[in-house]
Amino acid sequence: MATQTLSSRKTGARRTTVAMKLLMASTGGLFVFYVLAHMYGNLKVFAGQDAFDTYAHHLRTLGEPILPYEGFLWLFRVALILALVGHAYSAFYLWSKASGARSTRYAVSAASRMAWKSQTMRWGGVALLLFLVWHLIQFTIVKVNVNPDVKDATIGDSPYALVVASFQVWWVVVIYLLALAALGLHLQHGVWSGAQTLGWTNSPRARRTAQTTAYAIALVTAVGFALPPLFILFGVVD
Repeated sequence: MATQTLSSRKTGARRTTVAMKLLMASTGGLFVFYVLAHMYGNLKVFAGQDAFDTYAHHLRTLGEPILPYEGFLWLFRVALILALVGHAYSAFYLWSKASGARSTRYAVSAASRMAWKSQTMRWGGVALLLFLVWHLIQFTIVKVNVNPDVKDATIGDSPYALVVASFQVWWVVVIYLLALAALGLHLQHGVWSGAQTLGWTNSPRARRTAQTTAYAIALVTAVGFALPPLFILFGVVD
């Protein structure tokens, strides 16, 4: 009887672990879609103020007249918040399980490699979360002008003007680039792990494809996000 109870507990734990991995992979997929779409939107800064501001305004009118003004954006924001909660919960659950298992099952060298990857993903995720809060405050919620050389009246209601004024400040660009480095590492490892969870790495060719895709998404995203602030900082875009 005790053996059966222990066995059922192990089976239940395995099912929970699989469920958490699937939750992490599915919510991670939504974030990959979001950052790629957001990166594309940021690149419209190269098309000039009218194009960028028109794009920003169009996002707020999606779904009209069925949805109210900014209705689609708020629905998408709620979906992202729920996905973030699920992603963070599953991540901490899996990390805690892995830490407990690692102390007894792995050799020291293997444990060190896994611990480094785990720490990178864990603290990189925390750093991205903190950056996201600041990013939303700066560009969406409060719309903070951190450039002492540009008056608020000059920026007005123009998203383009706020972006340009912000990235003319060097320390804002440095923070942004550090966040992009964390994002690139997180995406590379996350896409690869998600492919494993979904069973897309069952052959050498599939593993190579998944690895290449993971690196490509991480690189394209990081570089795509880095271009606007760098071009603004160095005066190419103003």
